[in-house]
Amino acid sequence: MNRSYLFVPADSERKMKKAAQVGADALILDLEDSVAPAARPEAREQCRDFLGQGHNCWVRINPLDSDDAAADLEAVMPAKPAGIVLPKACGGDDVAKLAALLDGFDAPDAGILPIGTETPAAVFALGSVRGSSSRLAALTWGAEDLSAAIGASANRGEDGAWLPPYELARSLCLFAAHAAEVPAIDTVYTDFRDDEGLASYAANARRDGFSGMLAIHPAQVDVINRAFVPTAEELERAERIVALFADNPGAGTLGMDGQMIDKPHLLQAERILRLARRLAAL
Repeated sequence: MNRSYLFVPADSERKMKKAAQVGADALILDLEDSVAPAARPEAREQCRDFLGQGHNCWVRINPLDSDDAAADLEAVMPAKPAGIVLPKACGGDDVAKLAALLDGFDAPDAGILPIGTETPAAVFALGSVRGSSSRLAALTWGAEDLSAAIGASANRGEDGAWLPPYELARSLCLFAAHAAEVPAIDTVYTDFRDDEGLASYAANARRDGFSGMLAIHPAQVDVINRAFVPTAEELERAERIVALFADNPGAGTLGMDGQMIDKPHLLQAERILRLARRLAAL
């Protein structure tokens, strides 16, 4: 269970080494947006060399319909990354295409993390990731490419909240991930100097059902990691709910603290306790 995925330009050995020390659950070595086309051959070599150092590293390749994608995979897959982050993904078809390519390498455990909302067509195809491949490991979304694709002048309002088109994309990503039974990963919070805003956004992401977040700066990692750990109060309440149902087998609805507790509360409590156990094992 990865709470934080930190993007790192794959053309900078210095930045990759620094990123490995900040406590991110996973690194995303980026061969796409943060690397100029002319620098990609060298970046692939540096990426491959860094992958051999044993960190939990994913690689963001270039889009499948680009000339760079095949070269990216040929360079990095022999070094066995944890998985591939797929930009400009258009639903289950693209996930299946990438999975077929990965099957050509000796990397049976490599997962796929699609960025599922970077084109208008992709928003309509989010639900198709369900059942697309056993390699599907999680699903995330992005607003920057999407807003550029539709010619929008902004994707957030003056208060910093997502504007309606992007709140819709975020919600659809969340539902598509849960329908596919994989973690939903919320997108980046771009103001890396705003720790308070990031903490609030990350807390809301966990409240809404996301399991983690993308990060664009090392300073964001600790804030994100803390946000996705259940509080002591949440754990105590979850344990009491689970115990209450265990003591009353067959009950559909029970009273606790002046509230009626039913099956959805039990499922949520069990989910919180599973998350706590997974995080304790990290």
